[in-house]
Amino acid sequence: MQFYDKLKNFCNTAFKPVTIMFIPHNNTKRAFNINIPAAGILISLALSVVGLVYVCSLIPDFVRYQVMESRYLVMEKQIKDTSRKIADLKTTLISLKKAEKDLHRLISLGTKDKILEKVEVSDIGDFDIDQVEKQIEHSMQTVSAIRDYLQTQKDIYMATPKGLPVEGRITSHYGERINPISGHSEFHRGIDISAGTGTPVKATADGVVSFAGWSGGGGNVVVIAHGHGFETFYAHNSKIVVTVGQHIRRGQVISYTGSTGSSTGSHCHYVVLHNGKGQNPLNHTEG
Repeated sequence: MQFYDKLKNFCNTAFKPVTIMFIPHNNTKRAFNINIPAAGILISLALSVVGLVYVCSLIPDFVRYQVMESRYLVMEKQIKDTSRKIADLKTTLISLKKAEKDLHRLISLGTKDKILEKVEVSDIGDFDIDQVEKQIEHSMQTVSAIRDYLQTQKDIYMATPKGLPVEGRITSHYGERINPISGHSEFHRGIDISAGTGTPVKATADGVVSFAGWSGGGGNVVVIAHGHGFETFYAHNSKIVVTVGQHIRRGQVISYTGSTGSSTGSHCHYVVLHNGKGQNPLNHTEG
């Protein structure tokens, strides 16, 4: 009987309502209260504690997940970077092999003239990847320097007058002479090469036609600007077959010999200038 009395008293206490009063700050509103059994409050607190413990137990797993995801993203980026480097290395190695092959081909040509005439500069392009990249970069810089040097040397070579524009006998050399028409002493700025009328006149270097037409005593004249300070003049032509602005290659026919202007016979008056100063054309012949 005593046990039942205690149980009854406990139940009465547990379900005895607890009054919670809410008093607004605004005096115009009435205060109100809520009656909650004491057991309800205890159960709510217990559930809150259980929920908090459960959430806290999930935090380590969440942190581990975030760390693993971060590591995965880093590894994924490293794999992509490595794949890109390997692709770049393959491309660079192909360029190096091609450049090496081209250099061997150039060397096999033998003479400097053949190398400069035949070179095509546009053709000349589990391990430590970073170390390999450094070595390749150094090699590429070397190849690039060789390519740039060959390009410059080729440009100079192709712009430098070489040989004579026509085949024939030289009737008047460079330097002081007696003018065959006036009989006076003068400085002859070029050479006269005797050749029958209509003999093809060929450019002695690559360049661009800067003048093509009549020029008084020179008759029909062609002037070619070659770059690197070089210019060549071809006078007394019977016919001109190029126009101003036209790109010319060494050995290309630009006109035909004649005796136009102040001339005593069919020939080619050939002049070489470098930086505006006359040079003896014979200094630019083969050999």
